[in-house]
Amino acid sequence: MKGGYVYIMSNRRDGALYIGVTSDLSRRAFEHRQGVVDGFTKRYGLKRLIYYERYEDIRDALQREKNLKHWPRLWKLALVHDLNPDWDDLYERLNA
Repeated sequence: MKGGYVYIMSNRRDGALYIGVTSDLSRRAFEHRQGVVDGFTKRYGLKRLIYYERYEDIRDALQREKNLKHWPRLWKLALVHDLNPDWDDLYERLNA
């Protein structure tokens, strides 16, 4: 089975959060940044990739996405703060 990523996009520190899953994180983050897909991320300007996890099996990524979406907002914020305390945009690191 193909691998995948769970990722979180935001518009600013402690701002709106979007949790998604994809098999091609670089492409998907680019799409969010360019606003090419209508929906929540485009409506709220969520262009910053602030968190991601890689999985060898896309099914594990899908399960993690479901779990994270049910977490309280404070837990999600703590997850990001722990691993990306400055809320850096991680998109540039993907292609470095």
